[in-house]
Amino acid sequence: MRSEDIILGTFDAPAREATGTAVIIDVFRAFTTAAVALGNGADRIVMVDDLEEAKRLRAAGVGTRCLGERQGIAPEGFDFGNSPHEIRDVRFDGETLIQTTTNGTRGITAAGNAKRVYAGGFVTAEATAQAILADPVLPVSLIAMGDSGKRRTDEDEICALYLRALLCGRSPDREAMRSLILSQADLKDTRDLSGEDVAACLAADTVPFAIRVTREDGFWVGRAEPG
Repeated sequence: MRSEDIILGTFDAPAREATGTAVIIDVFRAFTTAAVALGNGADRIVMVDDLEEAKRLRAAGVGTRCLGERQGIAPEGFDFGNSPHEIRDVRFDGETLIQTTTNGTRGITAAGNAKRVYAGGFVTAEATAQAILADPVLPVSLIAMGDSGKRRTDEDEICALYLRALLCGRSPDREAMRSLILSQADLKDTRDLSGEDVAACLAADTVPFAIRVTREDGFWVGRAEPG
């Protein structure tokens, strides 16, 4: 893929403007958590931008359990927070989960004009790049969600650069990327992230599928798509 086919963006506006493929990037921690949940057997994840909607959908039987955060903390009444380590050993076989987060799921719901949408992070980077390259829908917008639409975050920006390199056929040094984030990123999600969550989120290319997000019955739904 040519570099000119790829658009780098930050915050919500580029998500709203994306028309080809949009990769919404939230490394700490939304789409790492989503990858773990799907890897642990979840059939699909309904992604919403509102806490009360998430709980309403669970009560209506759309999904079985809610996971997510506001200000880095699991909301009252949720089954799980936004932590890949917390759900590492939890089986979700065949379940539909409902996820809402401050940044990642907000970006997903903003990408309504894109023809194809992925939820991106380091763990799924290689699989996401391969899924896009298998059937490119251009342009490809790599959108680092940052923090609350106000602050860029190094981990999301670096992940976008990592994905761009993969899409362009290069072989970026994943350990160098990890070291760069550990040395300069603010390892917080309102409060300090656990070492276990940081390690999980920076385990680049360890998940063998991308997270493809499509509209189903009026909902944004993420499923595992082999890379």
